[in-house]
Amino acid sequence: MNFHVMTLFPEMIEQAMSVSITGRAMKAGHISVNAVNIRDYAQNKHNRVDDYPYGGGAGMVMQAAPVYRCYEDIVKKNGAARVVYLSPQGKVFSQEMAQEYAKEDNLIFLCGHYEGIDERVLEEIVTDYVSIGDYVLTGGELPALVMMDTIARLVPGVLNNEVSAQTESFSEHLLEYPQYTRPEEWHGKKVPPVLLSGNHKLLKEWYREQSVIRTAKNRPDLLEKAELTEKERHLAEQILQQKTE
Repeated sequence: MNFHVMTLFPEMIEQAMSVSITGRAMKAGHISVNAVNIRDYAQNKHNRVDDYPYGGGAGMVMQAAPVYRCYEDIVKKNGAARVVYLSPQGKVFSQEMAQEYAKEDNLIFLCGHYEGIDERVLEEIVTDYVSIGDYVLTGGELPALVMMDTIARLVPGVLNNEVSAQTESFSEHLLEYPQYTRPEEWHGKKVPPVLLSGNHKLLKEWYREQSVIRTAKNRPDLLEKAELTEKERHLAEQILQQKTE
């Protein structure tokens, strides 16, 4: 998986992605991150990429030409790819979307700043408008990092334990079950006995039950898409009823 980020702050992308799991994945060759400075494609003395908006209004707008030249250069070197523009106007990012993007060989992220980017270049190059939530940030770099981290985890070889990506939260529209480690008792609280049983069938059943319970308590909206057995749905309904009493 090759990530290409069109940004005014490439160092922000490079520093964040070069550590922890993504950093190890880069060194191992499972993913690559190419942060490209849009300012390098400005054709003026001060590498300026913004200007006043037509019609007036507060703030500045990023110009179309340097953004387009940056895009052209990436495509020329790497081939055509989906272009994700990080915008509050886009579809809200989800685990399902991450799974879809993880199938791509190349992804281009366009990070806006100021009051946005000239609409004409967005119409020309953007294939996907994506938001990470209903709030406003100073730029697209943080949303791009969120997306790349989420997508990278799904690329084969990135996680040491491939089962992790299959069992963690949202994998089946359920939250992940609670986790415990040594010591067996801490502050008077003991590890659930089933986790010490070594019985894989019981463990699997417990994990699933706890996921249903957690989701019903904390994110009942996810249950609409989850595939539950009749027993699990009854359990979820009991918990939801208790919350309303």
